[in-house]
Amino acid sequence: MLRSSVVRTAATPDRDTLGSLLRHYAGAGAPLSCEPVAEGLLNHGYFLATTRGRYFLKHHLDGDRAALTRQHRATRRLAALGLPVVPPVTDDDGQTVTVLDGRCYALHPWVEGGHLGGAALTRGQSWQLGALLGLVHTTLEQVMADEPHPPRPPCADAGADPERTFETIEELLALARGARPRTSFDELAEHRLLERRALLAQLAHHRPAPGAEPPAGWVHGDFHPLNVLYRDAEPTAIVDWDRLGVHPRAEEAVRAAAIFFVRPCGTLDLAKVAAYAGAYRSTCHAGADELAAAVHRVWWERLNDFWMLTWRYQLGDRRTDPQFPAAAALAVWWTREYRAVRNAFTG
Repeated sequence: MLRSSVVRTAATPDRDTLGSLLRHYAGAGAPLSCEPVAEGLLNHGYFLATTRGRYFLKHHLDGDRAALTRQHRATRRLAALGLPVVPPVTDDDGQTVTVLDGRCYALHPWVEGGHLGGAALTRGQSWQLGALLGLVHTTLEQVMADEPHPPRPPCADAGADPERTFETIEELLALARGARPRTSFDELAEHRLLERRALLAQLAHHRPAPGAEPPAGWVHGDFHPLNVLYRDAEPTAIVDWDRLGVHPRAEEAVRAAAIFFVRPCGTLDLAKVAAYAGAYRSTCHAGADELAAAVHRVWWERLNDFWMLTWRYQLGDRRTDPQFPAAAALAVWWTREYRAVRNAFTG
């Protein structure tokens, strides 16, 4: 079983490392300060101030240079077509990835902006967000036409197996019940695990059939409020393309809406969802059947998913704890309001 030692961390690059890095970039200047601004499983991010400017420095923990090059090529092409993305700076050798001591870094221009969740978006801005994601998908189809599709896991198109979910629930129940000192979070986790186990026992026959997934295409892969920067109520940058890949496009639209428009009580703002989904369908010409299939598959995915509890109890990482109450409640509410949610997405 995975424990906290698996969580990868990295120290802020020291001045010598930063100096070596910046020497690859003519005109970047010398380092003045470097402060962490983001930490994830796939990368760490830093605000880097130099004598010549301000940058976002990204340390890619996985070090997959082929994937990084593909991501950077995609963002350059998207930017050339006017999409709000921030391609990396090219070094003196024309490269966008710098390797120092076996670590992969990319340097991006710093972009000012803030994050807006669905509660802060008007219906008009929700429509704009759906249109933006639709434009991302259609433009990716254009700019990635000559790129080979990356391999997908053999089980990528199959709905989650409830039998495996039952095993996960039992593992997490034991950890939640054995937590010491026992907290209100542990009590909520136990309640939601038991609740979900009962729901799955009733609904196991609704597992999506193989081959029922909507059409696949290139997608951002992690489209959510922390990866969209706003300035003056306008989206100014879509960031963090580490999960760029080929997946069912409409599923990304549904997943994003379930993050943007979830309320703290675990319900969705269906009026904003409808505006967002209508713009998405119009922009990328997705039909109601495609969105309905995506809604069903993402609902099933959510019903079987306990990644936040896995992070807490098996990885020792509590960063997602504040998100758990709403996310866990959403799966139950979505089950109860399944038809209304589907109608909001399909029009």
